[in-house]
Amino acid sequence: MAQLSTKDLTTLPVGRLGLIPLESCQSLGAKVNDWLAKWRRERDHQELNSFAFEGYQRDSYIINVQNPRFGSGEGKSVITESVRGDDVYLMVDVCNYSLTYRMGGFTNLMSPDDHFQDLKRVIGAIGGKARRINVIMPYLYESRQNKRVGRESLDCATALQELTAMGVENIITFDAHDARVQNATPLHGFETVKPSYQFIKALLKNEKGLQIDNEHFMIISPDEGSMNRAIYLANVLGVDMGMYYKRLDYSKRINGRHPIAAYEFLGPKLAGKDMILIDDMISSGNTILKIASLLKERGAGKIYICSTFGFFTDGLEKFDEGFKKGYFDKLLTTNLVYQTPELLEKPYYITCDMSKYIALIIDTLNHDMSISHLLNPVDRIKRCVNNYMDQNK
Repeated sequence: MAQLSTKDLTTLPVGRLGLIPLESCQSLGAKVNDWLAKWRRERDHQELNSFAFEGYQRDSYIINVQNPRFGSGEGKSVITESVRGDDVYLMVDVCNYSLTYRMGGFTNLMSPDDHFQDLKRVIGAIGGKARRINVIMPYLYESRQNKRVGRESLDCATALQELTAMGVENIITFDAHDARVQNATPLHGFETVKPSYQFIKALLKNEKGLQIDNEHFMIISPDEGSMNRAIYLANVLGVDMGMYYKRLDYSKRINGRHPIAAYEFLGPKLAGKDMILIDDMISSGNTILKIASLLKERGAGKIYICSTFGFFTDGLEKFDEGFKKGYFDKLLTTNLVYQTPELLEKPYYITCDMSKYIALIIDTLNHDMSISHLLNPVDRIKRCVNNYMDQNK
């Protein structure tokens, strides 16, 4: 466990801790708050009653914020308590499509644009009075529009510049589509965190009898974009990795794109091996299920699909069908984005809770300490695997 989850205190907090989970992130924010309150209740220090630790031990660090809307659909943000001098952490899930608002007699679903605008409204309501403003945005807004191809907008870079211009000092995100987008704001804090440890921990907790070695296990990337994730995890676990790439037919163009002629596999022999198929997000799920079926044709053993963000934009029916056909054995995604009750009830689904990890990051940053040990989970992964292997001897 990280240093600050113990009772020892070595540095003063930057300011009185304040947590603002927007409505889109209230469930995750409540879990993060519970961890923070638990750890700080357990700490003891001779200076805890001094001014430097004012408000350090509380039952809740959540600051209540309201985001009402006018009949025209326009909104505003209202903070119901003072945040002067606070070290504020805002949490927002820009992909939560379960929320609605009324406009002109109609009910509208909130889009990522609406969530991002609400985030800016809360920052505006703070009005520069906080000691420091930090944004925890698990899925980075517009991160798929991170580079320009032709006459296109650079929405992600623009969004980051908007936030820093409003006074945000640190932006924490998870598994950014392309971490190089931080070049848009080079003088401000930007961290992209990978949930590799949480995937391994959840998998080993729910599956028995796995042999994590080079003879029985592999890591697979479904495309070249996820190759770095697969290489990292394969190196940490000491196993082989493989990847698929799309061979395009450049002689044809359908709907403005060259059609896929075939999926080609690069890697060692995989017959009989269990494997993790890892990616940053599942949108419709067509590609990941296609790759899983191709792996089965090559004689793969158990297949565990791991994805940081599970959007399931076309529903879960194709995953139900793929599970029945034996294309995969378990599906793991995090609770960093909205999860439907239907998804949580699926027999093949495993959720990876990220609340403790986020709480550790917040607690460490509030004490103005380095989070490098949290961003590199090699030791924790190896310890988790070794304990699992010892228990299954």
